[in-house]
Amino acid sequence: MTEPLAPAQPAQPVQPLHHHPDPRRWAVLATCCLALFLVGLDTTAVNVALPAIGADLGIAPAALPWVVDAYTLVLASLLISSGALADRFGRRRLLRAGLVLFAAASALCALAPTPGLLVAARAVQGVGASMLSPVGLAIVVGVFPDARERARAVGAWAGVFGASMAVGPLLGGALVDLAGWRWVFGIVVPVAVLALGLTVRVVPESRVDHPRRLDLPGQVLLTAVVGGAVALLIEAPHRGATSPAVLMGAGALLIAVVLLVGVELRRTDPLLDPRLLRVPAFAGAVVAAIAVFVALNAALLATSLHLQDGRGASPTAVGAVTLPLALAATLVAPVSGVLVGRCGPRGPLAAAGGLLALAGALLRFGPDDITPGRLAIGLLVLGIGFGLANAPITTTAVSSLPPERAGVAGGITSAARQLGAALGIAAAGAVLARAAVGSEATTADVVPGIWALVLTCGAIVAGLASVLPRSRGRGA
Repeated sequence: MTEPLAPAQPAQPVQPLHHHPDPRRWAVLATCCLALFLVGLDTTAVNVALPAIGADLGIAPAALPWVVDAYTLVLASLLISSGALADRFGRRRLLRAGLVLFAAASALCALAPTPGLLVAARAVQGVGASMLSPVGLAIVVGVFPDARERARAVGAWAGVFGASMAVGPLLGGALVDLAGWRWVFGIVVPVAVLALGLTVRVVPESRVDHPRRLDLPGQVLLTAVVGGAVALLIEAPHRGATSPAVLMGAGALLIAVVLLVGVELRRTDPLLDPRLLRVPAFAGAVVAAIAVFVALNAALLATSLHLQDGRGASPTAVGAVTLPLALAATLVAPVSGVLVGRCGPRGPLAAAGGLLALAGALLRFGPDDITPGRLAIGLLVLGIGFGLANAPITTTAVSSLPPERAGVAGGITSAARQLGAALGIAAAGAVLARAAVGSEATTADVVPGIWALVLTCGAIVAGLASVLPRSRGRGA
């Protein structure tokens, strides 16, 4: 067994591999952000298209969450490994490979004639997307050696990701109404090709001199844990919590978790070192990322299904209701990056958690009938909180690991977000399934449970802010 991991100083600034600023660094940031935009957009745009996809391909409501989660669970499972591969083989090289695979899989999704092929293509999309987010973040960290400038860049990065997920329902709704659900996937292809061309032109190659060894057992076990957790959340409401299949799945998941921890503690270069969780700031950032994205994705799915199924609204109308969330997340995220650069991550994250909790409370309590106007106000508050949250989470997580593990740091942060996205969709789907399993409950009856989940996630994020650094950290 290796020696225990020495506690890291929280929020120490990462020194990039290149100590002189790249004159193309802002163009590099813009290119990586474009690739990242595709990842977030595809996570949420499909939510609005689910009813149309189900009607066209004959997918039962109970199986619809798999159209989203086939993408997010594969993405979450492979993010950390992709970061490690990028550190070893070259970050620009892996970014280019991810864009090619993502574009090809998006085209397959747009052409899929059956549910099985669509879900399979979504999983391949997840493989390509796993090469974009952590790799892009590692590239961005490497070209911004100045800590204050890097904080602004990370804020912009976080803002683009948040905006992409928030804009997803608006763009997805418009495409479904104007051109059909297949264009939700088809529109991605030319954007990915554009990002690929820019990557070849402006992004420098970078890798570490002594990369960590690949951890195949850890990757297999991590995939089993993430996939198993999401599968249980999706299937348990329909099969019954005490059904043999669910009980066996829960037992297998527990065994996989124990094996993952045991294997990773004994490896010299673990994929996911459990000892990192002994560093309070890092652990707090990871858990906060999960909670924030559970709240966002549960809220977006609840909004889409509540308005479309409960009120008969069009996909475009759903997108219009979520517009305040998108605008707030887009405008606030860069401000959050500046605040983190000036005064540290604790304050912005505490405010973010409080606003997420407030959004959940606004929609959970009050009149039973949630009007579109009230929903838009709640989503506006949620968008402000979401925009504030990403920069302190990303900055803290990346700053907690040494520079030669920048790819892995980005992978862990991105994996936490995507795991939260998958869990949020699965949890919301589990709540909404109560309205489709033979009971007299309607979608409107069970949606308050999702807003209670959002409130709880906000409270968790606010509490976790206390373990983050109060200031920018030494050298920042």
